[in-house]
Amino acid sequence: MYLIPSPLGEVDLAEILPAHVLEIACSLRTFVVEETRTVRRYLSKAGLRGHIDELEFHELNEHTTPAEVEALVSLFDKGDVGLISEAGLPAVADPGAALVALCHRHGIEVVPLVGPSSLMLALMGSGLNGQSFAFRGYIPAKTDERRTALKDIERLSKQLNQSQIIIETPYRNDSLFADMLQYLEPATKICVAADITLPTQYIRTASAASWKKQSLTIGKRPCVFIILA
Repeated sequence: MYLIPSPLGEVDLAEILPAHVLEIACSLRTFVVEETRTVRRYLSKAGLRGHIDELEFHELNEHTTPAEVEALVSLFDKGDVGLISEAGLPAVADPGAALVALCHRHGIEVVPLVGPSSLMLALMGSGLNGQSFAFRGYIPAKTDERRTALKDIERLSKQLNQSQIIIETPYRNDSLFADMLQYLEPATKICVAADITLPTQYIRTASAASWKKQSLTIGKRPCVFIILA
């Protein structure tokens, strides 16, 4: 199984994906994807325009049951399979991890390919601790639970001197950022990394106290937040 990275937004594929990744993607005929429509458009840009209807797509998302994942093993009887998520690297903060686990259980070779990781690119550009970091994923959306989670994450970050990476559903970016400024200590560093790899890319790190003096609206853009207390 080939783990095929995808772009983080509308951008020239040649700018962010190596040629051999696109060549492998275009050589496959069977794909497991998070959302078929998105992948059809992606593969058309990658070089398969006019041949999309010849391909076989099977969806694997947060609604896929364990039994449905297990049934996907039969796809490998036909040959190689490509796994493509909605954005970035397959199986990282992505339901495709279940298919990777399936392959390991059945002795199917897994081949990860090079592509953009919003998490690692944000960490690279943050200036925060790249020696010790943790990906926290999504934290609770409810105010009280979120406040508790942020304080716990800050406490752990300070204890371990560890960067804490958080993501959020785009329409809640600004509410999460506002809660960070309200509940985190003034000296705690916060990196906001939005639209990574896109022409509108924005990456900035400052203390919570410094952020409060600025006016930032992130909007509904893909965004990664990093905290270091």
